[in-house]
Amino acid sequence: MKINDKNLAAFASSGGQVDKEGILMKRGDGSSKGFSKRWFVLKGNLLFYFEKRSDREPIGVIILEGSTVELAETEHEEHFCFKIVFPSRSYVLSAESQASMEQWMKALACASYDYVKLMAAELQRQLDELCRGKVWNILHIDGN
Repeated sequence: MKINDKNLAAFASSGGQVDKEGILMKRGDGSSKGFSKRWFVLKGNLLFYFEKRSDREPIGVIILEGSTVELAETEHEEHFCFKIVFPSRSYVLSAESQASMEQWMKALACASYDYVKLMAAELQRQLDELCRGKVWNILHIDGN
């Protein structure tokens, strides 16, 4: 399926499951390195951002697949900054509080494909361990 801007905008404003939403400050790209207040909506591994909460169409989307989430250093101590890091670029965001920053970082890290892959591998390891334990128990019970 090919995704285009109209599909993304429709998905962003649809009434579907929202994993997290709220206000974050986004550092500008290019020559303007100041922060702009934006309304963010996380749906799956798509992070949409809007100029205002009431907007119907996002002004941007960050596809989180393959990203990592890290603390970001800033010259302003009152900013609770973190960044979404890709091999070719980073997005610097700032939350209103330490707690909000931690919640956003956890939600974004959980949305990246690498995290899902890691969790699937861990669940598979636990399942294999349980199965080995049941086989041992069955052999042990049958042996007595």
